[in-house]
Amino acid sequence: MSDATDGPLHIIETYFECCGFDHTFLQGGTSVYLWNLSRAFARKGHRVSIVTPAHGRLDDLRRRHAVEDLPYEDAYTLPLVLDPEVWRDFPAEVPVELRTTAHRIRLEGVDLYFLSNAYLDRLPDTFYPPYAAKGTDLTFFKPLVFQVDSVRFLRGWFGGEKAVVHAHEPYYHYLLPPALAADPLKSVVTTVQSNMPITKKVYGPEVRRLLALLGAPRPAPEAPAPPAGVREAQRQYQTRTHLHYEYPEDHLTVYGLVADHADRIDFLCTGQRDFANGFGGTPFEELFAALPVADTVRRNAHKQFVGGCALSDSWLAGDPDAVDRAEVLSGLGLDPALPTFFHNARYAVHHKGQVELFRAVDRVLSEGLAANFVLRCISGTGIDDPYVHEVVARHPGRVHLEWERVGEERVFALASAADFCVFPSKFEMDTFLIAQGEAMACGAVPIATAQWGTAHFRHAEEGERRTGFAVNRSFAEDDALLADALADRLRQAVRLYREEPGEYRELSARAREVARSFTWDRCAELHLEVFRELWRGTGPEPPVAAALRHGWFGLLPDAVWKERPEEVLAAAVAVGDLDAVDRLGPLTDPLALRLFDAAWERADFAVCAEVAARRPGAVPAERTAALRGRLAPGGAGLVYRLGHAERVELVEPGPREEGGRGEARVTEWTRTGPGAFTGAAPEGSGARLLLTLSDGRTAWDGVRHG
Repeated sequence: MSDATDGPLHIIETYFECCGFDHTFLQGGTSVYLWNLSRAFARKGHRVSIVTPAHGRLDDLRRRHAVEDLPYEDAYTLPLVLDPEVWRDFPAEVPVELRTTAHRIRLEGVDLYFLSNAYLDRLPDTFYPPYAAKGTDLTFFKPLVFQVDSVRFLRGWFGGEKAVVHAHEPYYHYLLPPALAADPLKSVVTTVQSNMPITKKVYGPEVRRLLALLGAPRPAPEAPAPPAGVREAQRQYQTRTHLHYEYPEDHLTVYGLVADHADRIDFLCTGQRDFANGFGGTPFEELFAALPVADTVRRNAHKQFVGGCALSDSWLAGDPDAVDRAEVLSGLGLDPALPTFFHNARYAVHHKGQVELFRAVDRVLSEGLAANFVLRCISGTGIDDPYVHEVVARHPGRVHLEWERVGEERVFALASAADFCVFPSKFEMDTFLIAQGEAMACGAVPIATAQWGTAHFRHAEEGERRTGFAVNRSFAEDDALLADALADRLRQAVRLYREEPGEYRELSARAREVARSFTWDRCAELHLEVFRELWRGTGPEPPVAAALRHGWFGLLPDAVWKERPEEVLAAAVAVGDLDAVDRLGPLTDPLALRLFDAAWERADFAVCAEVAARRPGAVPAERTAALRGRLAPGGAGLVYRLGHAERVELVEPGPREEGGRGEARVTEWTRTGPGAFTGAAPEGSGARLLLTLSDGRTAWDGVRHG
């Protein structure tokens, strides 16, 4: 009997920018991702449609492509309900009269549909409204207008057709899943393209009004966040992590709108998915677990899958060995005889770790390290930090800096001429990092942060799978620990290159092999496996692996508890869930010590204390003494002792200002020796200590103990 999925699927890709087919129309990486993935689907025989705004560029497109004007016209009034706290000089509601037309280009087996109206045609050069427009210019709502128009177009043009709607980046499509949820012919897959804060919210009255316009049910009310004053130090600190921001009441979480109504949730890599499920080892982890969005993540975990990402076909088709290294480096004023390090990223000093990178480069070159550095920090307005230019001037013939956008051929040549690539990105904001993969595909050995979102490149692994060097993750601006670690890895890399050339060549070959495994055909197959399930109406399996990985024991079927008790116990020990341990059997002395040791390593002292109290004598006396005495009076204030701590910071909450936000005061304590720190006692209540551990994880501790 023939399966219904033997025939071609209809896949509709939709995003605010889907223009990777034309470099003059290109703004961001998601556009390239979409075009490459769409072509891969089409090569496999599937019908592929892309829905995107025209951005006022139809005339440009007509000059280079055959543009077909479609018999589609949609005239309607879009109500913009404005937040009075933001749009203070505007009425509470602004009716926007729109007339939307549709236009099509057929290219490489893909149908591209461009929607055009008075709003979607604004900002033809940049496409995206600047954040400064919020509260002052209604053009800010251009992406929201596209959400409404895309739903109306999907219904009007493809209404009677079965299709998988593949939408990208929740902030740009949070209306689509709830609006299409009742359509039996449409399955909706959301792809989380970036690590935008999972707690990002939008104005509730506006969302409810637009969903009503689209005929969708009113979204369920969200559970309230903890009241002001609860976990105040943690909450105020998060503005430094770029992982969480506070919002006023009557706002709805974007991730909740998408996850609760989409049929599947797609991630670019396994590490990105796992990070978004718990924010493990970050200053946000403990707070995240106490927020309503953590429940949203858990109840939708069964929908998650990893569709992957890839390097471009054109990049993989290039031959790095054909590049004349000496010519490339000499042309930059560098010495081809020296090992060469390459960095290629947009100029984003905190996200990309470029402050620490330049500090490390300056340090090792000042020490006399013989090496070249080719540093591409892409910016349309140049580099505004005088220190960066001072570093370049201080080391002539050793550092080449550029910030202009250039063609792929030049970037390929620079990557091919390099021996190492350096990517010290921070805050877990990378979700695949194509640039690192591109450099590795040319044989450059990576030196990079051990981000979960780039773990697939294997630079942080050990043994025969390792491709390069890792530094700990960082969630701090101008992080001295990261700069120190980078300098150390640069020295190690040069020693390896000079003294162990055989081992270097092995790493280079492995880096090239790993990076070249990420192809668009592979990515398409990962997606199609899930799309076919949706096409035939097959539901997802219970998220057993995710539940064990993250300690979501309430999601485990009874059979798992009975048939895999050792796995469940290991998971319970890893997260310190004593309730799960108790369900499996009595807490014995050996198990208590095992729990204590695991909790101590992750600085989970509440679990340490509970275990020690429940099984007196199970934990050696010197260990419990260290637990009780880790913070004590000393010197001019307090002394903190923890052998595997690298940094201790006192975080004191500040008063909340108008709008409900407060700014924490952060004071780094003085390190007096290995694992020993001293600092002044907090002046008020509510302060917490933020620990950075030797493996790069962070943890919170109380201030008053003893």
